[in-house]
Amino acid sequence: MDNARMIFVNLPVKDLATTRAFWEKVGFSFNPQFSDDHTACLVISDTIYAMLMDEGRFRDFTRNEVADTATTREAIIALSATSRAEVDQLVESALGGGGSAVGETMDQGFMYGRAFLDPEGHHWEVVWMDPSAVEPTA
Repeated sequence: MDNARMIFVNLPVKDLATTRAFWEKVGFSFNPQFSDDHTACLVISDTIYAMLMDEGRFRDFTRNEVADTATTREAIIALSATSRAEVDQLVESALGGGGSAVGETMDQGFMYGRAFLDPEGHHWEVVWMDPSAVEPTA
């Protein structure tokens, strides 16, 4: 039995159709089983999903105010990449699909990363780290 832990990041969006089209342009897919007129289940990997919910649906899960991504940062979501080239490819796809660049490219030799905001203003970082730079734990 596979006991891999799963993660579902829930993010509010103002325009679900635009958000969905953006992620499709970046190259991701959606799980139709967990998507409807108010929610799109973005498949990031076999165990990681982003539940992109229109703000009305998102409010069903919280009593707090929904963060205004134009003025506040509710989270920085980091995705791993298998290579420097994959970092560049994913970020360039995001920028070409309607996202905007955030900050400078981080290049420390053994670690390389870039960041973007999706059209809703959510902050995403894509990072590659050379596996040989990570010391094994005893």
